[in-house]
Amino acid sequence: MPDDVSFAERKTQKGKRNPENTRATILRAAGKLLAKVGPEGLSVSQVAQLAGVNRGTAYQHFPTRELLLKATTAWVSEQLNRAVFGEEATARDAVLDPQKVAEHLTVFAMENPELGRVWLMEVLSSSRPTGDPFWNQYRERLEGFAKSDLAQPGIDVDVHSVVMLIGTFLWPVFARAHVRTAKERQQMAKRFSNEMLRLSLHGTMRPEKFAELNAKLSKTPSGRLR
Repeated sequence: MPDDVSFAERKTQKGKRNPENTRATILRAAGKLLAKVGPEGLSVSQVAQLAGVNRGTAYQHFPTRELLLKATTAWVSEQLNRAVFGEEATARDAVLDPQKVAEHLTVFAMENPELGRVWLMEVLSSSRPTGDPFWNQYRERLEGFAKSDLAQPGIDVDVHSVVMLIGTFLWPVFARAHVRTAKERQQMAKRFSNEMLRLSLHGTMRPEKFAELNAKLSKTPSGRLR
């Protein structure tokens, strides 16, 4: 996620007067503010100031704080979709690659610890989590995997989805990702994804179908936080 909304970008958006561009600028600023202050501290006026747009314009796009929070959560969800699934984000029939998904998801969580945690809490407290783009796609991919011959029988897709996502987005909190260097975050992301894959190989995945991954993980040493 961009660290800030640049002056050049603001000027360009103003010059074009494109409603979609303005909306995108507001949502990027809202994502940045949301990561800092959480959902309780989010306000349309503060986001408008950070985005460099007129407060009245911001209210035209998002008349209430609740609507802004809902739209920002959906925006974060789309960022997750692209980060984890890439070009396959819209391919509903794509086969889930456990290793790729675990690695990409953990990297996003380590690089966006506050934003990821806020997204997780919003989805878990939602009365309709299937309305969230990333949750919906993650669960559908896992369900497809559970029905394949790659998976162990009898997987509870909802329980497994929640367990995996909670662990992934809380690991950066325990690992204090916000005070780590980029290299340390990469190392910790790799440690976490390796261990989640190891657990999955002896839980949801059939090890004989992933012989290469199984052999690789058996040679991977465990680490300790310092």
